[in-house]
Amino acid sequence: MKIADIPVNEQARVDDLHKLNILDTPPEERFDRLTRLARRLFSVPTAVVSLVDAKRQWFKARVGMDVCEMGRDVSFCSHAILRDEVMVVSNALEDSRFHDNPLVVGDPYIRFYAGCPIRSPQGYKLGTLCILDTIPREFDEDDKVMLADLARMVEQEMAAVHLATMDELTKLSNRRGFESLSEHALSMCKRLGKPASLLYFDLDLFKQINDRFGHAEGDRALVNFARILMGNFRESDVIGRLGGDEFAVFLTNTPAQETQAVLGHLETAVNEYNRDSKRGYDLLYSVGAIEYDPASHDTIGDLMSSADALMYQQKKRRREAP
Repeated sequence: MKIADIPVNEQARVDDLHKLNILDTPPEERFDRLTRLARRLFSVPTAVVSLVDAKRQWFKARVGMDVCEMGRDVSFCSHAILRDEVMVVSNALEDSRFHDNPLVVGDPYIRFYAGCPIRSPQGYKLGTLCILDTIPREFDEDDKVMLADLARMVEQEMAAVHLATMDELTKLSNRRGFESLSEHALSMCKRLGKPASLLYFDLDLFKQINDRFGHAEGDRALVNFARILMGNFRESDVIGRLGGDEFAVFLTNTPAQETQAVLGHLETAVNEYNRDSKRGYDLLYSVGAIEYDPASHDTIGDLMSSADALMYQQKKRRREAP
C-alpha cells in the first residue's frame, strides 16, 4: 500500500479547511442530495463528500457507507487531492497503490474509485466528491466531466454554507454558525462526559466609539476585539460574533479554573492592546462565564441565556460603581 504524499501547501490547506467550520458538523440535505444524485447517475452503491483533515478523512455526506471518518493513511481521496483532474481507479486490485489497502482486501472491498477534488473559495483542495463500487468499472471522459460538474456544485454549497454562517466584518462565526457549531460540540461533551464553558461578551461604551469617532472606527474596534479573541483561545474553541457588539466563546473540555485563567490572559491581552493602540479610546468589555451543568443546560441556548444574564449583572455593577 502506498500512503499519499503530503501536498506542498499542506498547512495552508488544512488551515483553510478548518476556517470553513464544516468539519464534524451534522448532516445537511444540500450535501446529502448531491451524493444521492451521484449514486443514481453513475449506478454505484456508494457516493461520498470527503474532506481530508490532517490525520483523517471525514465525510460531510455519504450514501452507501456506514462510517463517518477513517484514517488518512488508507484514504483514496488523499491521493486524489494531489491532482487537478478526476482520479480514476478502475480496479484497485491491479493498482500498485491500493492492491493491499485494508479498504480493498477487507470491508468495504473497494474495487472501483473515482474522485474529483473539491476546492475552497481560496483554491485549496480540501477533499473530493467520490464514487465507489465493489466491482471493477470503466470511467470515460463524459463520466469525468459529469463528476466534475457535481463536484463544482458541492463547492458552491460549501461556499454558501460558509457565507451563511460567517460574520462578514470580523470573519468569525455569526450567531447562526456559532449556535450550530456549539450545539454539536456540546453534544460531544455530553456524550464523553467532558467539561465545557460558555463566555458571553459585550463591549462597554461601544456606542460612544461610534458617536465620537464614526462607524468606520467602530467597525475597526469590533475587528480588533475579534482578533484578540482569536489570538487567545484555542483552535478547538468556537468563537462567534452574535450581532452588534456581542461576542461569545464556547470552550470544550475546559474545567472552570482553566476558564478563569484564560479570561485572565485575555484581560492582559486587551490591556496591552489598549496601551499600544493609541486610538483615542480603550476596548472595554463585560463578560459572563458559565460552566456547563447537565441539570440546567439542555441546549447551547440555555448556556447562552445563563451567561448573558451574568454578563449583564457585571455590566450593571460597573455602571453603578462610583
